[in-house]
This record gives sequence, C-alpha cells and structure tokens, in this order.
Amino acid sequence: MENLSSQENTSVMSFKEWALTIFIASLPIIGIIMVLIWAFDSNTNIHKKNWAKGNLLIMILAFLFIIFFLFVFGGLAFIANLGG
Repeated sequence: MENLSSQENTSVMSFKEWALTIFIASLPIIGIIMVLIWAFDSNTNIHKKNWAKGNLLIMILAFLFIIFFLFVFGGLAFIANLGG
C-alpha cells in the first residue's frame, strides 16, 4: 500500500502566488467557487488547501452571524412597526 501523504504538494508558495490567491478569493462569485475548489481538490497545494478550508469556515461563520442579526433586528423592527 502506498503512502498517500507523499503524493501531496507541500512546496512552499511564494508571496506572488499568495497575492494572486488572495486576489482571486476576493472576487465576488468567482472567489467563492475558487475557494471551494482549492479546499476540496486533491491536487491543490496543502498550504493553500488548509488556507481555503479556514477561509470557508470564516465565511460560513460570518454568514450565520449576519443572518442571525438580520432576523433579530429585523424582527424587532417589525414588532416596533406593529405597535405604531
């Protein structure tokens, strides 16, 4: 049986590669798609893969946080509007 960890791309990414990665990830729709690809593609550099997974976690937490506050303050505004 082969050692699967030897197949991973563990080369160090240059600052130019990181700058391009962050720029692409910051694009509105393409960025989300690319972060998903980088997070789950088996051929992606392991450092970029871990960064993309962390970035996805932060995106999901921020989305849930925003939705929570929209419901809370939107509900409060709706209830305040009913009274007056």
